[in-house]
Amino acid sequence: MDTVRLMKELRVNYEQEADFLPKGKGLNLIVSAQQSADQITAKCRNVKVEDLWSLTSFFGYSTQTFVLAVSLLDRFLAMTRVQPKYLSCVSLSCLHMAARVTEEECNLTPTDELIRIGQCRFSVSDLCRMEKIVTEKLRFKSKAVTALTFLQLYHQITLTHATYRNETLSLEKLEAQLKACLCQISFSKAKPSVLALALLRQGMESIRSEDMLEIAFHIQRHLKIPDAELQQWSQRVARCLLDYASPKCSKPNHRKLQWIVSRRTAQNLHSHRSVPELPTIPEDCWDESESDDSCEDPMSSGEESLSSSLGSDAEGPFFPLHLRRQKHHQYLNA
Repeated sequence: MDTVRLMKELRVNYEQEADFLPKGKGLNLIVSAQQSADQITAKCRNVKVEDLWSLTSFFGYSTQTFVLAVSLLDRFLAMTRVQPKYLSCVSLSCLHMAARVTEEECNLTPTDELIRIGQCRFSVSDLCRMEKIVTEKLRFKSKAVTALTFLQLYHQITLTHATYRNETLSLEKLEAQLKACLCQISFSKAKPSVLALALLRQGMESIRSEDMLEIAFHIQRHLKIPDAELQQWSQRVARCLLDYASPKCSKPNHRKLQWIVSRRTAQNLHSHRSVPELPTIPEDCWDESESDDSCEDPMSSGEESLSSSLGSDAEGPFFPLHLRRQKHHQYLNA
């Protein structure tokens, strides 16, 4: 009965996934964009997704929160022309919206704290206004079919059918690999069902389980995923994970956010509460005939990537409670 239920749920999500895909033309415009003052580039988008990964780890949010936030961000950017100076507001809005859907209310980070830890230069009212815009544009309610949806279903199906339990795949590892892929905008073009299956096969091949690869084949046949499409994304996933495993790869590190909330910084935050209001946010949709050739640093609005921050003492009133306790415990054992 579990197998029948899982396969039925798999089919339902497969039929709905197209409703939650970013517009291909909008993604192509971002990928082909040059650095300018009024156009989001692929590099700029990727940096913000890495920041979202750092923030979700820092606040103890789930993988589901991160994946949903990226889904909202990509769909919005592919639908609406957003200037680089508004990207931080958009990305943090998507994270806040995702967290309200997936996290327990007691675990939610206060809005003003989220803005401060995210090193953003806008107010709570700006964030609320942006959330309203994103919600209206995407007609967002609560549900979204993502690659994580399929990855979790595939994993459950694999556990149900696997002959040797000691060969089971680590869902935690698969989720980490999915997050690494989502940091590259190219994977936003993949169907969630195909990207998840490519990751699953990669994991099965790494443990050399013929039994599990047979299960993956049955899933592919059940969803009628073409061999060529799966092979294409499997190769891209393999390259991405190879690059990610390289020591030269700069990985998001939530520990680097600790400097932001040191005692001295926290005092400065308390004494600097006035935030200049942002100008009205343009809501024009993509115009495919437009192109910009002017060049400017994508972070020209004065913002920096969270992954470039320095590490420090993890103190201050805005430091998450569970990490403050960890710091106190380390101090006592020192």
